[in-house]
Amino acid sequence: MPNATVLVVDDEPLIRWSLVNRLKEEGYRAVEAGTANEAVAQHRDGVDLVLLDFALPDANGLTVLKQIKETDPDTLVIMLTANTEVGTAVEAMKGGAFHYANKPFDLDEVMLLVEKALETTQLRREVRVLRARNAQPFGLTSIVGESEPIKAVRTLLEKIGVSPASTVLLTGESGTGKDLAAKVIHYSSGRASRPFMNITCSALPETLLESELFGHEKGAFTGAVAMRQGRFELADGGTIFLDEIGEMVPLLQAKLLRFLEEKTFKRVGGAQDVKVDVRVVAATNRSLEEEVRKGRFREDLYYRLNVMSVALPPLRDRKGDIALLLEHYVDSFNTEFRKKIRGIAPAAMTALQGYPWRGNVRELRNAVERAMLLAEGNELDERHFPMLSVREGGLSAAMGLPAEGLNLDELERSLVVQALERSGWNQTKAATLLGLNRDQIRYRIEKFELHKPSAAS
Repeated sequence: MPNATVLVVDDEPLIRWSLVNRLKEEGYRAVEAGTANEAVAQHRDGVDLVLLDFALPDANGLTVLKQIKETDPDTLVIMLTANTEVGTAVEAMKGGAFHYANKPFDLDEVMLLVEKALETTQLRREVRVLRARNAQPFGLTSIVGESEPIKAVRTLLEKIGVSPASTVLLTGESGTGKDLAAKVIHYSSGRASRPFMNITCSALPETLLESELFGHEKGAFTGAVAMRQGRFELADGGTIFLDEIGEMVPLLQAKLLRFLEEKTFKRVGGAQDVKVDVRVVAATNRSLEEEVRKGRFREDLYYRLNVMSVALPPLRDRKGDIALLLEHYVDSFNTEFRKKIRGIAPAAMTALQGYPWRGNVRELRNAVERAMLLAEGNELDERHFPMLSVREGGLSAAMGLPAEGLNLDELERSLVVQALERSGWNQTKAATLLGLNRDQIRYRIEKFELHKPSAAS
């Protein structure tokens, strides 16, 4: 660390002189103190490292160490002591000392300790800057909107973030921003400096998911050539986000419940309990109450997860936010793609505000991203949003509402069935026919309890 400030604390003037001059020769800024009171006062002015004598005339060096750590836990301290007893060194290290040097010491050895300590300080500061930079996109202001439903969500997330709640359940349709809400909770909490781990429960088979979450011991299964820590251990002190929690199999539900109740778990193939401190944020687009009634989700786990619950509103319930979201993503992609799009043409904005956005905020974001990538002028219009022309020339224009009305659920079910039959029950192709993504059509298949016909039938 160039220009680092090192505080030398010793009641012997000759030792202070030797250390201060050598530090200056090495390019550091050195300040000195002969007593405990002077040391504490100098530390308040800001230093990067302290060389602290164990025996001072007005206080024990360990007392000064404690005061320094209480003022700034990140300040590193190297203890200087003429006492060669092991207990003294152990006591200093327990108090938070970075290292210690016995008197009479070798100046070269002390300078090596100083260099290592300042490298550690520099790394800590860099990590802190990186974490702060990573947290910036996930503040409360990242949840765009001024509608009452989204204001209520922001207020609740802020309260949860600073609360000691160990479990949070996020509910809402696909694309409503549950992953963003989880990050807002993490980065607005005291856990922000610790890891945020994200895992989608439906993305891995049961055996791999258990190992991914809880780790495994060497030889636990074929291919386990070494012990491996799972996400829960890696997230110690931070937050683990379990997306699509409704997809978790019963065996893992039981193991997760045990962890939530006891804060311990066993690695796959392990016998020892592992204890960690993590906040669990779970998310689902399903009704877990319905899953409990059908016997697919443990009732006790549901109540344990549902300590603090946040329901993310669909975009249709916050239509007043659509224009704000569109403007937000135009600005965001202008920066990312280095473009200078001024905004969206009034006619296109009106059409986009009337569009159903069945995929919620995710669909809106993807639509703006595509438009920004293809746009060549300085304004987005209806040509840049293909789904608007399809909607105008397709079913919505050709079909009028019957005088006697209709059952919207039955119509939606019929269209989903037609799309599945036309695509040979290929969910991705069926979703494309309906302008949906795969998660959205899977939700509707489950909602209407649709099943692929067997070969015999």
